[in-house]
Amino acid sequence: MRVIAGQAKGRKLRMVPGESTRPITDRAKEALFSILGDWVEETRVLDLFGGTGGVGIECLSRGARWVDFVELNRKALDTIRANVSHCGFAEQVTLLFGDGLAHLQRYAGEPYDLIFVAPPQYQGLWSRALALVDSRPQLLARGGSVVVQIHPREELPVALAQLVEYDRRRYGSVRLLFYAAAADLAEEEAGTDGVLLGEAP
Repeated sequence: MRVIAGQAKGRKLRMVPGESTRPITDRAKEALFSILGDWVEETRVLDLFGGTGGVGIECLSRGARWVDFVELNRKALDTIRANVSHCGFAEQVTLLFGDGLAHLQRYAGEPYDLIFVAPPQYQGLWSRALALVDSRPQLLARGGSVVVQIHPREELPVALAQLVEYDRRRYGSVRLLFYAAAADLAEEEAGTDGVLLGEAP
C-alpha cells in the first residue's frame, strides 16, 4: 500500500502484522480522495480505528493541517507511528492508544472537519461510533463530514438526530457512507455560505 498523491506520493506504508485490521483498498481510497478533492486541505481529521494510518496519512499528504489517530491495537499503533515518521508527518499528528468509542465520548478539543470511521468488521462498532458523533455535534466542525467504511453486509439502519447521509459508494467489498449535519446540508441546498464537502458526479 502506498500514498497516492501529494507531498508523500509514492511512499510505501507498512502493514499491521496479522489480520486484526482491514486497510482500505487502493481502489476505494483513490475514489474517496477523488470525492474529497481539494476540500481536505487545511482540515483537522480524526482517523478513528486507525489501522495502518493510510487514510489519515493520505489526508496529510494532500494538505490536511492535523490528524488524530486513535487505535486500540498496540501493533497497529506502532505501525501508524512508523508510517507517519516515514512520510515526514510526525509533527502534525497525535497518536492515541485507546478505544475509539471512548475517545468520541470524552473528546473536548477542537472539532474535526473530517471523521473517518473504519472499525474491525462485524462488531457493530461503526453504527455505535456514528451514533456517538450524532449525539455530540461539537465533535464535527461546521461544514464537516463523517465518512464510514464498512463491508456492505454490515449495513443496518442507524437512528440519527443531527446527521444525515448525503452520499454512498460501493467499491467491491468496501462501502463508503457519507454523513453531515442536517443544518449544513440545508445551508448548502439554500446556496448560503456553507462549505460542506461536495459530492462527486
